[in-house]
Amino acid sequence: MAEFKRKEGLTTAVKTFYGVGDGGFVLMSNVETFYFMKCMTNQLGFTATEAGVVNSVFSIVDACLSWVYGMILNGTRPKKYGRYRSWLVIIPWIVPFLFAFQFLRLSENPTVAGAIIAIAAIVSHFCWNLCYVANNTMVSVIGRTPEERGVVASGKALWNNVGSLLFSYLGLPFATLLGGIVGEKNQFAACAFVLGIVMVLTYFVHFKISDGYEEPEDEATIQAKKLAEQNKMSVGQMFAMLIKHPIVIMIMIADLAKWCVNFVTKGAAAYFWEYGVADPSKYTQYQTTYALLTSIAGILGAYCARYVVKKVSTRLAVLISLGGMAVFLLGVYFLYSSATTVMICITLAFFFYGMALGSFPGLYADTVVMITAKEGKNPSGWIMGLQNVPLKIGVFLRGVIIAASLNAAHWTKGVVFEGAERQGMAIPFGLVPAIFCIVGFVLILVAYKTTKEDVAKAQAEIDARTEGK
Repeated sequence: MAEFKRKEGLTTAVKTFYGVGDGGFVLMSNVETFYFMKCMTNQLGFTATEAGVVNSVFSIVDACLSWVYGMILNGTRPKKYGRYRSWLVIIPWIVPFLFAFQFLRLSENPTVAGAIIAIAAIVSHFCWNLCYVANNTMVSVIGRTPEERGVVASGKALWNNVGSLLFSYLGLPFATLLGGIVGEKNQFAACAFVLGIVMVLTYFVHFKISDGYEEPEDEATIQAKKLAEQNKMSVGQMFAMLIKHPIVIMIMIADLAKWCVNFVTKGAAAYFWEYGVADPSKYTQYQTTYALLTSIAGILGAYCARYVVKKVSTRLAVLISLGGMAVFLLGVYFLYSSATTVMICITLAFFFYGMALGSFPGLYADTVVMITAKEGKNPSGWIMGLQNVPLKIGVFLRGVIIAASLNAAHWTKGVVFEGAERQGMAIPFGLVPAIFCIVGFVLILVAYKTTKEDVAKAQAEIDARTEGK
């Protein structure tokens, strides 16, 4: 077999298009992020409590499984196209078929109907999470330096927000268009299926352009196989490593802030613009404008992230992003009475969200380098896969926080809120995510002390160790 020669540096295709899969993923998953709760209550006829229970059940199971994916990647034998890259083509094509059932009511009995939706959500998420974690792990596979990892991570974040931007145009209008074909009740199921196909195609782009960065199993040399076996870790070793390096847990807790901004805020937006503003007749205009402006702001923030990381450090980029989100989300809560001011504040908050999306993966990737240098084993799949844990907790909190806020505000479909009652809709839309951002800021400020120089030294040790084998 021919000896594998790894590509050096980042190709133009990687710099430009690694992240298009994240765009496709967000384009698909935003159907759930923006409209799952509202589809449950408005299209499928569930009460707010019933919708909250269904969301809680599947998201709790999903969160409990979130640590498994990295374990599967790191604890199993590498596949034909590499330990991580192979997953970009193995599973994605199954997802659209499963995801669509998450938006269908197949029984008049709310318990049966809710159970079917929860099962569809659990199985579809299990499948897409394997791809998602592998895709995130490729950041540390492709990038060899903090700067390279910063470019790949910010590219992913940029395309992630491009997906959100496209969804602001395609989301509700596209679902409405499909509703004219399959019926209003099934419009989000059809939208989920079609955009799921888009996700499959864009992940295939990642698979193609990452060729040459990870050693395929069928081209591996004997030495590479020994290295692969060395990097294979038992369940006990993985958890022991996590306990030995608690900084990973600190990063995960701080990272939860980013996902609360994404899931809780976006999920609450539809309710805020319809029930929390003075003129609810402008709901569609507000919702569309909000989705458009926050997506553009996220793209700009993600693009800036790579330069902030390069100029200063990943840590400082994360701190700036968390602080910026906290400030402007508090503005949303306290200045709720002016729709224009809220629109400005939420847009600026999502600029910093884009920066967080582009810089947080770098913290995980740099931590992988530090742990690998100390332990002699590469836990990339395990550590990078743990990014899925705060994401899933964010999904869970979306349902809990929104349902609790609606019940606390005595929300009823069609009822127009007056005066200060509208601020209740700003609790999940601004206040709660802001609190998470403040906590995350303090954690990174106090607990994360790794510098760019530390990472460079650790990477040099790993390279020297590898060359000496």
